[in-house]
Amino acid sequence: MSLRIQAIRGMRDILPDATARWQQLEAVLRDTLTAYGYGEIRLPILERTELFSRSVGEQTDIVEKEMYTFEDRGGESITLRPEGTAGCVRAALENGLLHNQRQRLWYLGPMFRYEKPQAGRYRQFSQVGAEALGFEGPDVDLELLLVCRRLWQALGITNLRLDLNSLGTQAARAVYREKLIAYLSERRDELDEESVRRLEGNPLRILDSKNPAMQALIAGAPAITDFLDDESAAHFAALRAGLDAAGVAYRVNPRLVRGLDYYSRTTFEWITDALGAQGAVCAGGRYDGLVELIGGRPAPAVGWAMGLDRAAALMEQGAVRAPSTTPQVYLVMVGEAAERAGPILAEQLRDALPGLRLTVHCGGGGFKAQFKAADRSGAALALILGDQEVAAQRAGVKALRDESAQRDVPWDELPEVIRPVTS
Repeated sequence: MSLRIQAIRGMRDILPDATARWQQLEAVLRDTLTAYGYGEIRLPILERTELFSRSVGEQTDIVEKEMYTFEDRGGESITLRPEGTAGCVRAALENGLLHNQRQRLWYLGPMFRYEKPQAGRYRQFSQVGAEALGFEGPDVDLELLLVCRRLWQALGITNLRLDLNSLGTQAARAVYREKLIAYLSERRDELDEESVRRLEGNPLRILDSKNPAMQALIAGAPAITDFLDDESAAHFAALRAGLDAAGVAYRVNPRLVRGLDYYSRTTFEWITDALGAQGAVCAGGRYDGLVELIGGRPAPAVGWAMGLDRAAALMEQGAVRAPSTTPQVYLVMVGEAAERAGPILAEQLRDALPGLRLTVHCGGGGFKAQFKAADRSGAALALILGDQEVAAQRAGVKALRDESAQRDVPWDELPEVIRPVTS
């Protein structure tokens, strides 16, 4: 006997019962980002591998361990996108969107990383990203954080905290890097194997270690905020003042470095304790060097990415109800004339009541079997058509959730009879 084919490990199906929550989440994202002036851009899932190795960084976990990379038939190295920022910047440059312009853009879709599957972490996962390209000041950093807050409010997500940091400019970070290397080198015997490997190549990533045995060492390391250049310090102070004025609570976390090489100055994470180890729900910051790194003229940029899998899980714990997908009305039909007239009547009702969730019985069967199907559907009302009802242009209306008597209603009066169950 052949084995049943199953989904690839780390990739999952989102079934209809859960899809309603995702549709609700996506609608709120779309409406909120549009309201702030961000335009949707749709990006390819496949990109040249060089885009990520150059922008994300050769010594990041993403490039070293996690990318789905292969050669296509032409011998070119292709990668399933592990994140959206690099592709968004590439698209903006390729299509001339940054030529004497600024852009507010957002995108939504699947990303791919070969990680160990666990709760809240998948090898195919969904992200929404918002990117502001060409904006230099802290005002747009503030705007992006205020967009996040409005999203949490609209989605009913309350159990989040905001961690905030500044990485300064590349020059300031180079000074800090030397101080950090000196500190860590003196304590090399306390470093785990991964940190020893990163010490010379990417020492800031050591601050991002989740190894419990490393936390005391990391806590004693020099703070990057003590090495900020004057301009970065002023930028960070202005952002913090804006958050204070807007009533957004945050914590300055000098160990927050983010995992990608292209970040500079502002960096932040929205974190929850409600999903176990997978705490970051939305993260981002400034990446003023990325546009030039990809081949464009130098241009400032800032953005964030939100994990939809984690946001949807938090919505399940919140007070905002998912929209119902349960039918409101179920049409029962028995007889040749009824089976011909029923679908036409159903279309007329859908025209009269936009958004009506009406299921037309298919597959035949007698009244008893069809009533059972109507009851199982969860519908509030059953409409009953037999050949006699069709001849009289009337329908039986039976409430399925109480003991009220069946009514006989002319077709032209059905919209008003059905309307109460649609509200």
